[in-house]
Amino acid sequence: MEADHLDIWGSEAAYAAAFDEFADGIDPAGFLVCGVDDPGAARLASRQRAAGRRVVTIGEDAGADLRATGLRTAGTGTTFDVERRDGAVLGTVALRIPGRHYVVDALAALATGLELGHDFTALARGLGSFTGTGRRMEPKGEAGGVRVLDSYAHHPSEIRGDLEAARAVAGDGRVVVAFQPHLVSRTRIFGRAMGEALGAADEVVVLDVYLAREDADPAVTGAVVADAVPLAEGRVRYLPDRADVVPTLLGLARPGDVVLTLGAGDVTALAPELLALLAEGAAAGG
Repeated sequence: MEADHLDIWGSEAAYAAAFDEFADGIDPAGFLVCGVDDPGAARLASRQRAAGRRVVTIGEDAGADLRATGLRTAGTGTTFDVERRDGAVLGTVALRIPGRHYVVDALAALATGLELGHDFTALARGLGSFTGTGRRMEPKGEAGGVRVLDSYAHHPSEIRGDLEAARAVAGDGRVVVAFQPHLVSRTRIFGRAMGEALGAADEVVVLDVYLAREDADPAVTGAVVADAVPLAEGRVRYLPDRADVVPTLLGLARPGDVVLTLGAGDVTALAPELLALLAEGAAAGG
C-alpha cells in the first residue's frame, strides 16, 4: 500500500485513509484479507484488527496467517508451498504466470476461499488453471527467437516486480525494456524511482510521458526517468520520438532475449509492430 494517484488524493496520508474508509465498510460478519510483506498494508491490518475487524494476513512474512514458502520459478511459472501460521503445511500451488507479486495475489485469493470454507486442493487446482490476464506480463508472441511480453506496470514497485519476473522468463537471455511513463504528476513524483527500478533490465528504452488527464510540462519528460536509470552509458536511451522506438528495439533484441513493453499508456501497441519486423527478419534469414 504505497502512495500513488496523488494527483487525485493530494497526499500520502489521504491515500492511506481511503483504504481504511473502504475497510470500515466491510460487513461486521465479514473479514479483510491483507498482505503484510508491505509496511503500509501491514499498518492497515494492525489498525483494522485494533478496530475489531477480523483480518486474515498473507505474505512471505513469518508472522502471516497464510504464508508462501519455498518459491521456485521456472520460465513462465511459479511454484510455492502454503503454510499456516501454526506451521501446518497445506500443500503446493503451481501458477502458470511468473512473478513474486502474483504469488501474493494468489495467496489472497486462496485465503479468501479457505475462509469461505472451500477445500485447499480445489482452490489450488483453480489457481493452477489461471493463465493470466491482459496487460499483466502478457505474452504477445515470439519471433526470431525473441519473446515479447507486455505489462501495465507503471509504479516503481510494479516495475521491479515485473522485471524480476521477466528475468526468470529470460533465463540465460537478456531483458530489454521499453518503458512509457504514465502521467506528468506521477513522473514528477516517482520518476527517479521508476528509473532506479528499470536498472534491473539489461537494455532500457524510455519513451516520453503518456499524457492523460493532465497538461504537458516541459520540465517533466521521459528524460527524468532515463537519467535515473543506473546502467552503463549506451544501455539507456530516451526516445521522445515514438517512431524511433521499434527500430531501436529491433536493433537491440537478440535470439534468447525477452522484450518487455511496460507502462499504462499506449506502449502496448509496440509489441505487434516489433513482432512483425522480427518475423520478417527471421524469414529473410537476418
